Amino acid sequence: MEESFLVVDDHPLFRDALTLAIKTNHPNATIKEASSIEAAKDILGGGERFDLVLLDLSMPGVAGFEGFLELRSLDPKQPIVIVSALDDSRIVHEAVTLGAAGFIPKSARKPELAEAIDNVMQGNLALPKAYQPPVRDASGTSDIGSRLSSLTPQQLRVLSMLRQGLLNKQIAHELGVGETTVKAHVSEILRKLDVASRTQAVIEVSRIDFDKLAGSHG
Repeated sequence: MEESFLVVDDHPLFRDALTLAIKTNHPNATIKEASSIEAAKDILGGGERFDLVLLDLSMPGVAGFEGFLELRSLDPKQPIVIVSALDDSRIVHEAVTLGAAGFIPKSARKPELAEAIDNVMQGNLALPKAYQPPVRDASGTSDIGSRLSSLTPQQLRVLSMLRQGLLNKQIAHELGVGETTVKAHVSEILRKLDVASRTQAVIEVSRIDFDKLAGSHG
C-alpha cells in the first residue's frame, strides 16, 4: 500500500529537504505540502488521512503549540511529528506530552531526518539525541504506576502483547483491528509512559506487577 505524508512548513527550501528525506526510504510515497496552518487544516479537515504529518512548530499566525493542537483536534489519531529549530528539552517534552508522535530538530542532516521518519513509521517516538527527559523520583515505581493507570483497557491489552514480542500485524489480528489502529495505540502508549520505544516501554512495565494492573482493567 502506498504511503502518504503531509509536510507543513512555510519555508519552501525546508519542505524540499523534508520531501527528499521522506523519499530516501519511501521512494513511492505520496507527499502533499501545506505552507500554512490554514492550508493544512483544509487538507485534514477534508477527511484525508496520512501515515504521517510533519509540522514546523514556528508557523505564521500561531504561537507555541497552537498550530499543532489545531491540527490534532481535527483528528486525534493522526500521527503528527514536530520539526523545529527549537529543540530545547522542555519544548520536546511538552510536544510529547501533548501527543506529538516525535520531535525532529531542523538541524538534523538528511540521513538523520530519514531515520527519525522511519522510527515514527514503525510506531516509535523520534526524539533528538540530546533530549534529556525530566528527572523522576528515585524509584520511579509509583510514577510508572500512575502513568500505566492512564492507559485505556485496549491500550493495556496492546502493551501486554508488546511484552510478548508481538508485531503490529499480529496484534491487529489478535484484536480484530487494522494495523493503523494498532500504530495509533502504540504511539499513545509511548506518549503516556513517557518512553521513546517499545523496548523502553517493556523495561518500564517490568518493574511493577503489570499483569495484575491489566487484569484490574478487565
